[in-house]
Amino acid sequence: MIDKDFWIYLLIIAGSTYLIRAVPFAAVQKKITNRFVRSFLYYIPYTVLSAMTFPTALYATGSVVAASVGLLVAVLFAIKSKSLTLVAAMSCLTVFVCEQLINIL
Repeated sequence: MIDKDFWIYLLIIAGSTYLIRAVPFAAVQKKITNRFVRSFLYYIPYTVLSAMTFPTALYATGSVVAASVGLLVAVLFAIKSKSLTLVAAMSCLTVFVCEQLINIL
């Protein structure tokens, strides 16, 4: 890549990122009091994270079945309020064991 092109692309990306973050601050001067809007803004990070994570969780392994079982184990441990380390460890262990069983069968 030519250095000139790189700097142009970098400036475009930096500008668009800055605008996405700066425009809401400039447009909204008062505190948001509408319950619907506040609720919507509260849940945006969770929905975006879920939308980005869920498909990746199913296709990150060699088998969708093993990934689904690992995801189910992770959800069950999370519902029981276990630590993030334990949730991750148990889901990884579950995926590993399922893939080994699938390879044997």
